[in-house]
Amino acid sequence: MASVRSWFLRHWQMLLAVAFSLAFIVVNGLCLSKDIYYVSYVPMALLVLFFFVVKIEYVWLSMALLTPFAINVALFPQMELSMPVEPMMIVFTAMFIFRTMLSRGYDKRILRHPVSIAVMVSIAWMLITSAFSELPWVSFKYTLARLWFVVPFFFAAAQLFRNQQRIKQFFWCYAIGLIAVILIATIKTLSNFSDLQTMHHVMSPFYNDHTAYGCAIALMLPAAFYMLFADKGRPVARLLAVAMFGLLAMGLFFSYCRAAWVSVAAVIGMYVLIRMGVKLKWMALMAALAVGLFFAYQGDILYKMGKNHQDSSYDVADQVKSISNIATDASNLERLNRWASAFRLWQEHPVMGCGPGTYQFLYASYQRSYQLSTISTNAGNLGNAHSEYIGPLTEQGVVGVAIVVAVFCLTFVTGVRVYRTARDRGVANMALAFTLSLLTYYIHGFFNNFLDTDKLSVPFWGFTAVIVALDLYSEKKQPADDKQQEAQQP
Repeated sequence: MASVRSWFLRHWQMLLAVAFSLAFIVVNGLCLSKDIYYVSYVPMALLVLFFFVVKIEYVWLSMALLTPFAINVALFPQMELSMPVEPMMIVFTAMFIFRTMLSRGYDKRILRHPVSIAVMVSIAWMLITSAFSELPWVSFKYTLARLWFVVPFFFAAAQLFRNQQRIKQFFWCYAIGLIAVILIATIKTLSNFSDLQTMHHVMSPFYNDHTAYGCAIALMLPAAFYMLFADKGRPVARLLAVAMFGLLAMGLFFSYCRAAWVSVAAVIGMYVLIRMGVKLKWMALMAALAVGLFFAYQGDILYKMGKNHQDSSYDVADQVKSISNIATDASNLERLNRWASAFRLWQEHPVMGCGPGTYQFLYASYQRSYQLSTISTNAGNLGNAHSEYIGPLTEQGVVGVAIVVAVFCLTFVTGVRVYRTARDRGVANMALAFTLSLLTYYIHGFFNNFLDTDKLSVPFWGFTAVIVALDLYSEKKQPADDKQQEAQQP
């Protein structure tokens, strides 16, 4: 009798699990007999809940892995969620905030970092402008969505990235999902190679069109290049990195996204400047000079561009030529139409804007017949202002776009500073790689904006968190180290 009792004491957990399993089988069988199917999802829900409570970092990595496969589903009238990742992000955000408040273990240095302050100010300003929005319900939903993108992949990620292995794990999780989409899209592309319009949508339903798809690939490429040399002592890992980089490059080529091509080319030039040791103030001066020259000679430039009649084509050379075609190319004409409409809308709301997320519902009446393209619409169903700078200007006023520029500039400056001051060469190279990855988005942002989607928000905010984490947790060189290096140079 004592042996039986001791056996029960040793195996009570297993017996309890068996009892619960049998009870579930009985209850589920009764429910299925009455056409009630939701009970079948209880085990999966409990498993997910277990990971949220015990291993929340696994949930975080799984969200990065699943994001490229996520599909928009209309769960409620006039409300779509990217399934399955956005519900996971919502729960993760709530759990992370609750656990942080309970444990008080969050590193306050992250909150005091200039990039973090700028991000928090951007969310606060979005909330303020939502209160004055033309469509408040739309704006508050838009702001909430930004919150559940930023909390998991910036504020939570910055602390997780204290361990640099987490940075590589995060990168690989998103990259694996994206590469799977690239393989599917490339196979579909090769079977429709002469039909450009079909090629622009072969990445559906995972990415809406080739612009978001190309932008995501361009964002990954500089960091993927770093991964080629990150594991020199592990031949298998290096072989996988080579394969990944090759597939990303192939995906970028077949995306036929001109803005993505331009952003990668520009980043290569910036890489050369940084490696040459050009100071940030000179880079800023060159950028300001380029903008000034454009406005000084904009008449001549626009006249030349107006003479270009090369439309988009599956021929690469013609596709490159069509970048400057503002005479007949429907995509370019529509982008100019959206920008002009955005400025007219902004003139009516210069300080507070029309409200976050509202542009696509309001711009139709601000279009002009002489600027319409063959793909123009009044339905507001073909995207937003097509600019990460003009969009916030219209929706959040002058302050809104100033905050966006501040976030971008502070992140870039921090990344370059870490590259130049990190004692460990591997950390320096990682900082440079992820900074250049983000720069592809900053440049692409002149032509499109995707931070209202999970597809680009996950890697964008994750890479921004990488820069903050490397700045906070990496060892810096001392001035004496710099003098010693200069003395050793021939």
